Amino acid sequence: MQTLILLLSLTAAPLLAQDIYTPVLRQIEQNSKKLKTLQRQYEAKKISNKTGLTPANPEVEWGYFRGRPAELGVRQEIIVKQTLDFPTVYLYRKNLSDRQNRTAHYQYLTEKMELMFAAKSLCIELVRYNALLALYDRILNNARRITTAYDRMSKAGSVNVLEYNKAILNLTNAENKLKLLNLERDRLLSELAVLNGGEAPEFAIDSYPAPEEMPDFDIWYTDAQANSPLLLTQKEQEHVGEQQLRLTRSETLPKLSVGYLGEFLTGERFQGITVGVSIPLWENKNRIRQAKAELLAARAETEESRTQHQRHYRNLYDRAKVLRQNLDRYNAVLVNNRNDALLFKAYDNGEISLLTYLLEVEYFFEAYEEKLNMERDLALVQAELTAHRL
Repeated sequence: MQTLILLLSLTAAPLLAQDIYTPVLRQIEQNSKKLKTLQRQYEAKKISNKTGLTPANPEVEWGYFRGRPAELGVRQEIIVKQTLDFPTVYLYRKNLSDRQNRTAHYQYLTEKMELMFAAKSLCIELVRYNALLALYDRILNNARRITTAYDRMSKAGSVNVLEYNKAILNLTNAENKLKLLNLERDRLLSELAVLNGGEAPEFAIDSYPAPEEMPDFDIWYTDAQANSPLLLTQKEQEHVGEQQLRLTRSETLPKLSVGYLGEFLTGERFQGITVGVSIPLWENKNRIRQAKAELLAARAETEESRTQHQRHYRNLYDRAKVLRQNLDRYNAVLVNNRNDALLFKAYDNGEISLLTYLLEVEYFFEAYEEKLNMERDLALVQAELTAHRL
């Protein structure tokens, strides 16, 4: 058993290590208003689940009766009574309360996981936009230099109108693209600010870290299944159903009542204890059948959820491996292609024409953006695979 735990820890470690998103996620964890609301709701649920664990309130009655004729005097009566459920009811209520609180805890962790995963997904998207902005900023600077040069040549009459128009169009396209990228980046930062309590965190990272190697699926899934708050919530709901069935059975047993009765007449007094027992005939009819049906439904839901969970994560795992392979092949091809800096240098030195430069840059853009898309997709898949650790 110790060997298995060690193996799980070692294989899961690469995916669980602190990454470039951790500082932002920790900041959101501290500042998120939604998370604070979830915490308060969780605390309220815990208090609610602990109500009703004690016996019912005692009852006190007092009666004062005048006799007729007056010679009969006055009769007074005092009744103090405490009703008690069957003793096992209190045990099962306590067990049910504990299970309900554990369910509430895992529900809170599930909602927290969803919030943190949403934040991490935004950060992953931001890396892509930061990278594109850095690229297009260089492209815009190059486009301005080209336009300035062609403007001088146009005034000197040493360049034709078509070439000059290409330079102007290239500059306009670069400016427009940069504006659109900034708008999208601002939108993502705005969404991140909402999760961070209204304050946009600093996030200027513009390159994805090297993807980590995935451990064997069966070993990884054993860890994911044991720590998924969603699966743990549903498993606890099954335990809640089991405790509810035990409690319902106990509640069909007779209730007890003990008390004191005193009757006081003129010159006379009667007092003593009273003991009573309820006869469970109609009050809890069909409640056991209901509890059994709810337990069977909870078990079926848990099993169905487990099957769907495993299928979903198997698909994610396979997708991550394919994306990793595609990305490795793409990087091997892209590294041998000329980048935007080399292309501009070749144009600036007169080795290639403006048209060739623009076409080559366009090819490079498409390849670079496709590479970023694959890196983003892989990062999103791996983020979902490890969301239970957020």
